[in-house]
Order: sequence, then structure tokens, then C-alpha cells
Amino acid sequence: MSRAVNGSAHTSGQVLAAYKYCEIVTGHEARNFAYGIRLLPTPKRQAMSALYAFSRRVDDIGDGELAPREKATRLEATRAMLARVRAGEVAEDDTDPVAVALADAGRRFPLPLGGLDELIDGVQMDVRGETYETWDDLAVYCRCVAGAIGRLSLGVFGTANGHDHERAAEYADTLGLALQLTNILRDVREDAANGRTYLPAQDLAKFGCAAGFHGDTPPAGSDFTGLVEFEVRRARALFATGYRLLPMLDRRSGACVSAMAGIYRRLLERIAADPEAVLRGRVSLPGREKAYVAVRGLAGLDARRTARDPRGDA
Repeated sequence: MSRAVNGSAHTSGQVLAAYKYCEIVTGHEARNFAYGIRLLPTPKRQAMSALYAFSRRVDDIGDGELAPREKATRLEATRAMLARVRAGEVAEDDTDPVAVALADAGRRFPLPLGGLDELIDGVQMDVRGETYETWDDLAVYCRCVAGAIGRLSLGVFGTANGHDHERAAEYADTLGLALQLTNILRDVREDAANGRTYLPAQDLAKFGCAAGFHGDTPPAGSDFTGLVEFEVRRARALFATGYRLLPMLDRRSGACVSAMAGIYRRLLERIAADPEAVLRGRVSLPGREKAYVAVRGLAGLDARRTARDPRGDA
């Protein structure tokens, strides 16, 4: 495997093939994510693809059709693979390309790989069918499945110009929460069809939505628009804090984060403009709009705006 930080050493063909596999998974399965990481230099792009491919594997187990006991078994097997990566026991000729790529990324960058254990913990919550009474309860889940990925990504990006890494990690974590809450709003009907409820029970009751979402119209007598507006305000506040990360990164890493977060921020505003759209189908952005957000990120427009206005309202 390569042995120097940030990819200055020779990388074997087997490791390159493992990274290529992860990049194919990322490009095929994560269009929003891929728009951002294509702005990174090669070593960082490869490492981010390895992180995504591992995350995709964990998510696919949680979202699959297996019985809960089998899901739990496979999640523990994935955790065991992660333990081998952390112990330096994965050879470059290992048959699992995700393990090979992740091990190499861990050698190149200071990745807090415990965050991937947190991801597995979060998906285990899904398998157990956990629900959340309050926002604080839901935030624990969001930190596992998204905040941890933000902190891992910061391990790849690093901080620029002597910025406080610990503070940057807090912002990365918060930005992850903003993205996850946006996902939850976007997928509210799809999740309900799969027997999952993520929005806090306290909020659902407050707006008369405790009966859940089982059609393309809100529950009878509910204030569904009020519920969505309430959660949108919460997500906007999370984005405002999370965007403070942007000036702390180098230009291309900042562009990557700006592109990924910008896509979700615009998605959130689309939901805010038509709350009931999330009950009629999946709300998304056209490719040309995603490309525009990526160009804004590469130009540093969002980072400069955040530097002027630390509230980060994009």
C-alpha cells in the first residue's frame, strides 16, 4: 500500500483498483455526494469514495429486505471488517476492495475511523425500529449516521491557515445534522411506507400529525405545513452553524463541502416552498441546478459569503 500522507508515495495497482471500485459505487449510488467530491484532488477524492462505499454498504444492509436478525449479523460482520482496518490487518491483496481502499485512506489521512462504528450504531437503531420522542433524541441518531461522516470527511479535508480543528469538527458534525434532517423531510412518505418514523413524536403531536403519513395528502385535521415549516427552521439554523466550516478549509475542500451542502440547502428551500410535495413523491433538484451549485462552490462564493456573514444563510 502507499505509505505517505496525501498520496505522495507510490500506490499499487491493487489499491488503485480498490479505489476505482469505490469511485464507481459513489458515482452510481450518490449523485449529490459525487457532485462535491469530483472537485477534490485525486488522493482526497479517492479517500472520500472509500468512506462513501463503506457507508453505502452499511446503509444497504439497513435498508435491505433481510430479516432483522440477519441484518444485525451482517452489520456485526461489517464492524469486524472495520476492526481489521483499524488494526492494520488488511493486506492490499484482500478480496474486499472497500476494506483495501479504506485501509489505504486510513494510512494517508488522519481519519477518526470510530465514526464508522457510530454509523453502524445508527443503522442498528433503524434495524431495531427505534423512534424519537424529542429533537435531542433524534439528534443522537443524526450524529451517528451523518455527523460522524462530517467528522470523518474533515479528516480528509484537514483545516487551513491554522484554524482550530476541534471547532471545525463541531461545525462538520452540525452540517451533517442539517443534511440528515433535510433527508428526513424529503423521505417522510417513503420512510412511513417502510414503517419508519424519524421526526420527533413531540413535534408530530404538536402539529396533529401523530397518525403518520400514508398517502399523498396530510393527515386529516393536521397542520402539516406548520410541521414542515418548523423543521425547516431547525434545519436552516443547523446549516447556518455548519456553514462556518467553509472558511476553515482549503479552496478545493471548501468547494466540495459547499457543493454537497448547497445541493441539500436548495433542496430544503424547495421543500419549504411546497411542503406537501414530500407526500406526493421524492423532491429533487435537476442536474443543471446541481452543476450550478458545484460551480458556485468551486468559485468560493459560499465560503466568501460565510466569511462576511457567519450565520451562513445561503
